[in-house]
Amino acid sequence: MTAVDRPAACPYPFSEAEKLALDPEYGRLRDNGELARVSMPYGGDAWLATSYEDVKTVLADPRFSRAATFNRDVPRTAPLIQSDPNLLSMDPPDHTRLRKLVAKAFTARRMEGLRPRAQEVVDELLDRMIEQGPPADLVEGLALPLPITMICELLGVPYEDRDRFRAWSDAVLSLTAHTVDQIAEARDELKAYLAGLVEQRREKPTDDLLGVLVLARDEEERLSEAELVQFGVTLLVAGHETTANQIGNFVYTLLSDRERWAELRADPELLNPAIEELMRFTPLGSNAGFPRIALEDVELSGTLVRAGEAVLTQNAAANRDKSVWDKPEELDFHREHNPHIAFGHGAHHCLGAQLARVELQVAVGSLLKRMPDLRFAVPAEQVPFKHGRLVRGLRSMPVAW
Repeated sequence: MTAVDRPAACPYPFSEAEKLALDPEYGRLRDNGELARVSMPYGGDAWLATSYEDVKTVLADPRFSRAATFNRDVPRTAPLIQSDPNLLSMDPPDHTRLRKLVAKAFTARRMEGLRPRAQEVVDELLDRMIEQGPPADLVEGLALPLPITMICELLGVPYEDRDRFRAWSDAVLSLTAHTVDQIAEARDELKAYLAGLVEQRREKPTDDLLGVLVLARDEEERLSEAELVQFGVTLLVAGHETTANQIGNFVYTLLSDRERWAELRADPELLNPAIEELMRFTPLGSNAGFPRIALEDVELSGTLVRAGEAVLTQNAAANRDKSVWDKPEELDFHREHNPHIAFGHGAHHCLGAQLARVELQVAVGSLLKRMPDLRFAVPAEQVPFKHGRLVRGLRSMPVAW
């Protein structure tokens, strides 16, 4: 395809993310084998990949670079230019160097070892909800405090500071819900907060993850001071925001489909495959993911992406590719083959994927066991969702049982 016959870029996002629905344009593009040309809110035009094969290629092929987006006004949905040395905006070998510092702390075996603690936290939260009686807000009562507690204990962040870093995280992940100045201020305050915790570890060493990173910085010089602080920010924000939102999203999906809820109640052995299917089926990102820059000419779906051009992926659309899944628009807890990419793919596959799985399994499984008659306390259409943010999630979820 030459520059002359390239398609005109259409405005992106195609529409405002509505609850957990995917814009039908994603499915049309994917099923037609098209690589879309889109005009992004910031930074110009880019390509948008929606098929499973294209998305996996962009996420894993070293010819597509995250590092090439650093400190550059590249096509993107978020207003701020990425200007901090972030694990998410690095390529190997720098990405590998930083990830190795904490990879051992996030192995499947270690995360499974945290299951009893996650169960203890959930039991305490549900005890409190049951004691107070319905109606209750499942977001404030369970979805948020569980992952916040777990990442605070793992990283070494005081739980009592949760209201402060929650507010900062909410702003940092904003697209249109906050002004650019508010987003920048929250980013700077979050960095200053983590820098303060780093200094505390220098005065009094600890064996939590933040203490491990400080040791790697001060005694082994394996990362810079800026990388250290930003690593802490990334772990804290990603460690609670994504799972907190998906706990709420998953329960919303199940309570909106009473047959699936009843199916899990009747057969607890389905829980783990159900969580995987819910991850495949339930979109987390409001729009496309982080941009990557082609380092050389690459062909995707018959379209030539030229060196220097940006490509974004829509993972949720790829997770409904009919070339991979039978009846992908249906929620099916009996799938034997479910290679979803909800946690990404390649070098940037989510570091905390196993922790998220444990938290989601414990949270949903405990609700099914202890609140089998859980239901919305208001009409489903009145359950409020957030808007104008990088990730989808509920503002609150009034429930009864």
